[in-house]
Amino acid sequence: MLTRLRTVASPIALLVLLLLSLLLATGPRAEAQAPNEILVRGGWLFDGTGDTVIPNPGIWIRGGKFLQIGGELPVSPTEVIELGEDDYILPGFFDLHAHYALDLFGRGRVDEMRAYPAIFLANGVTSTFPAGEVNPDEMRELRLRIDRGEQAGPRLFNSGPYFGTARYGWDAKKTAEEVRREVDEWAAKGARGFKAKGIAPGQLRALIDQAHRHGLTVTGHLGSGFRDSVNPRDAILMGIDRIEHFLGGDAITDDKPAYSSLVDVKADSPETESIVRMYLRHGVFFDATMGPYACVGRADDEVCEFFADETKYLTPYMREVLSERTPEQIQEFAQIYRVKQETLRAFYDAGGSELITLGTDRPSRGHYLSGFYAHREMHALTRAGIPTAAVLRIATANGARALGVGSYLGTVEPGKLADLVVVRGNPLEDIRNTRNVRLVIKAGTPHDPAELLASVAGTIGPTGPGDVPRWVRW
Repeated sequence: MLTRLRTVASPIALLVLLLLSLLLATGPRAEAQAPNEILVRGGWLFDGTGDTVIPNPGIWIRGGKFLQIGGELPVSPTEVIELGEDDYILPGFFDLHAHYALDLFGRGRVDEMRAYPAIFLANGVTSTFPAGEVNPDEMRELRLRIDRGEQAGPRLFNSGPYFGTARYGWDAKKTAEEVRREVDEWAAKGARGFKAKGIAPGQLRALIDQAHRHGLTVTGHLGSGFRDSVNPRDAILMGIDRIEHFLGGDAITDDKPAYSSLVDVKADSPETESIVRMYLRHGVFFDATMGPYACVGRADDEVCEFFADETKYLTPYMREVLSERTPEQIQEFAQIYRVKQETLRAFYDAGGSELITLGTDRPSRGHYLSGFYAHREMHALTRAGIPTAAVLRIATANGARALGVGSYLGTVEPGKLADLVVVRGNPLEDIRNTRNVRLVIKAGTPHDPAELLASVAGTIGPTGPGDVPRWVRW
């Protein structure tokens, strides 16, 4: 049961609330925030600070922020949201590897900026870091539209272009000074962090140092040290903030590419124990991206099941094209998935629970869409042996801290921006209940997931053969 009740406020009261919303707006940039006052009553609350749910004591939202949790609540707010006995309130989810990119024809990725924002938000993902953008200038414009309230979507922490060979046209001979100038340029454009992939050691050192001068973080999809790549161990010593996919260290050797070593990594080896201690000592976050390995490797049917008809968001022509293809499969990923389960659990058991983040890493080819993948990633984390309450914090509070925004996002606490997700069913009993999204509130603005999804049905992909060039890179 979820109902919304409205009361009528006087013009003067509305003006006062609007002024309050402007005064209360915080964070590194202005966002479109609802000026109204909302009271959320009923249901259960997991606030992201502990391990349990409690009966919701009442959540008072004003000016886009959590004003008060429990205590003496307003008698006549502008809007009341009544929750049912089976409704559970969670902080908004963070996806720190939220690709907006599609590669529908195997001819290069393009960023999808019409449907994906709505799909992410409808699935409770209120904050995204794209982890390298194919069309960074266009993605910046998307962020500005979302911030102004012109388009519904999650908070977009722009990552700018890839730094490294993952970027189309990257100059492998780019100097450290050129890297620094580019960091300055994108910081001035509002980038909130950077992603390195296929980068040389000197370039990465310059990227990290210059990003930190702007107070911005750096994450990396790195290598083994083979052919001038950078092992995560060496990136940690350079001061990198986050590492993606695999831990690195001496468990992988520099005489071959990283993926050639991953299938043989042992979670209980001295090499793995050594690199885990290094992460903990330096406070470096680890984004394991379990879901893609489970699904591309076809290694975990429970994680990869379709719980929604994701093809309904494709155009009729694209659905027809896709029906003639089978989902991609990389057999090596199935082996790596098992290794990742064991090493991630070892990382958690060693004390790394607050350094694990959620990232979906799903540049879709049409069969799976990125916006639905946060639920699969949470499920995969529990399948690796991570306790469910810890997984929910990984998806919320940890993501906020990893981006350096934990002071105003990531948990349901007074003074923070009012991001929350209401799901049906207790996620502590079954993490798959996060899929049952009933309501999303972002910066105090309520969104109906069903309406968001309906608004973008049938829009992804070309409308016919003549429209295909718009959906390919070359």
